Amino acid sequence: MADITLRRMTLADATAVHAIEAATFAIPWSLQSFEEEMTRNACARYLVAQTPTGDIIGFAGVWVVIDEGHITNIAVRKDYRGQGIGRLLTAGLMQYAANMGVQYMTLEVRKTNLIAQALYRKLHFIQLGVRKRYYEDNGEDALLYFLKHGMKKEFAEALAAGHDPFV
Repeated sequence: MADITLRRMTLADATAVHAIEAATFAIPWSLQSFEEEMTRNACARYLVAQTPTGDIIGFAGVWVVIDEGHITNIAVRKDYRGQGIGRLLTAGLMQYAANMGVQYMTLEVRKTNLIAQALYRKLHFIQLGVRKRYYEDNGEDALLYFLKHGMKKEFAEALAAGHDPFV
């Protein structure tokens, strides 16, 4: 994973990001949605993970509204899952948001997505509530996660470097 780099997503990345999104989620965002995130949504910030050859293998997005960062989506290409790239992207996004003055972060995750829930708990998010029948495809509940105490720049930098700031 040492050769994987993170950078800010550009409009040119939208097609690759959309392909990962479509292969990952039951109700994927459209290519047009990602293009609009890059061109029209002043709140949107996205990172991509790429290989040394420039292949986009994952992405993460956040909407920054005043001092809140709402994580919109995180996905890793199937052939790269289980290698810590989701953690790298999430920690990088947390650092990016902290650098912008974000004081807390929120996100929703499917009740059945145990892998993502484990990742968020490792990054010190806490479950704050449940959004009943949140997902349109099957009426599944979403768990609402929240992170407050970790939005200091030093905390996010430690996570991005692979260190647990509470150890």
